[in-house]
Amino acid sequence: MRSGNPALGDTFLDVGSGQLSDRSQGVMTMDGTVNKTAILLALTVMMAGFTWSMVDGPETVARVMPLTIGGAIAGLVLALITVFKKTWAPVTAPLYALAEGLFIGGISAWFELRFPGIVMQAVGLTFGVFAAMLALYRSRVIKVTEKFKMGVAAATLGIFAFYLINFVASFFGWSSSLLDSTNGSMMSIGFSLIVVGIAALNLVLDFDLVEEGVNGGAPKFMEWYAGFALLVTLVWLYIEMLRLLAKLQSRE
Repeated sequence: MRSGNPALGDTFLDVGSGQLSDRSQGVMTMDGTVNKTAILLALTVMMAGFTWSMVDGPETVARVMPLTIGGAIAGLVLALITVFKKTWAPVTAPLYALAEGLFIGGISAWFELRFPGIVMQAVGLTFGVFAAMLALYRSRVIKVTEKFKMGVAAATLGIFAFYLINFVASFFGWSSSLLDSTNGSMMSIGFSLIVVGIAALNLVLDFDLVEEGVNGGAPKFMEWYAGFALLVTLVWLYIEMLRLLAKLQSRE
């Protein structure tokens, strides 16, 4: 019962012990999880719209950079807190959604200025992939076996390790061209396609773990935690969609 999504990890392996043993507020349900996820998405979109509205031209991009960077940092801190203190998810998950909204709004505005129309394409593709993965999971076309879980988890960790190495190396003047959004080479586009595919497969694992949590009678606060975990994957998928579309448009 592992997910490539670090937010879920082994969450439901120990559903009867530790943080996950308190069912005094009720148990996790599918409807409750869907509702909490919808709330988190609404908060993210609301804050993204706020940051987006502050950009009306190239000269105003710098104005939202503090909010964009601050949102990214706050989102990371809140994500780590939520992962280690799952019982705090009813509070930290909405705060995470608000922080990520600031980040997404700024990043989206920057991409839209460089590649007009790209944001709506990325949004459509992201939720299209979400719907497709959910349908494939519900119909059992994709079977979530233990080998499948471990394979996706290993691939996900490999990608994040590469991103981390690239981030550290950037302080020394080196950065991989594979992550350059204006690099329209076939190798760079191929890399982005692989990353998008792995992010999409993480959604399948997340659906599986949410279902196991509901069936296993996880405590009520896990609805917020599950919604948070799905949001983590959706944000990742959306950012990778933006990067992929930017690379494709750079070839034109």
